[in-house]
Amino acid sequence: MSDNRQSLSDLASLTGAEAPAAAAVSTGTEGFVPAAPTAPLREKQVDALGRAYATGRRKDAIARVWLKPGTGKIIVNGRDQEVYFARPTLRLVINQPFGVAGREGQYDVIATVKGGGLSGQAGAVKHGIAQALTRFEPILRTPVKQAGFLTRDSRAVERKKYGKAKARRSFQFSKR
Repeated sequence: MSDNRQSLSDLASLTGAEAPAAAAVSTGTEGFVPAAPTAPLREKQVDALGRAYATGRRKDAIARVWLKPGTGKIIVNGRDQEVYFARPTLRLVINQPFGVAGREGQYDVIATVKGGGLSGQAGAVKHGIAQALTRFEPILRTPVKQAGFLTRDSRAVERKKYGKAKARRSFQFSKR
């Protein structure tokens, strides 16, 4: 039986890529070179028209979002985003996934939103855009996920309880 052990002076002469293989040989796991840890890359999911589809949700609002390469035009329920979401803060919310991914003005978005108010609808469109963006470009999943845009914001209005004026507010106390 041959001895595969090497002295420190023999290992010192090795450089760069040969060092891990030599270390693996000396430990008894012959031929094993540890690979760099990489996340499995997902497949690009597009329809026949070259669009990525996703559903976004926030509060009581549900948004269906189609994303395709374009000039950055965002259409919500048949209207431009400046018309539908008049407040600049809502438009800012919608464009957040593009800012994190570094893709401002590179995709056209068509969205249909139902339910909830404008704030919930803007959050739903943001969630849908983030989901569709990761389906069109799977490499962008990591930065978008780290920004927290792929997770559905589950906060919703608390229901009213009996014996209370609102969800938690009691009726005014009357001593007499």
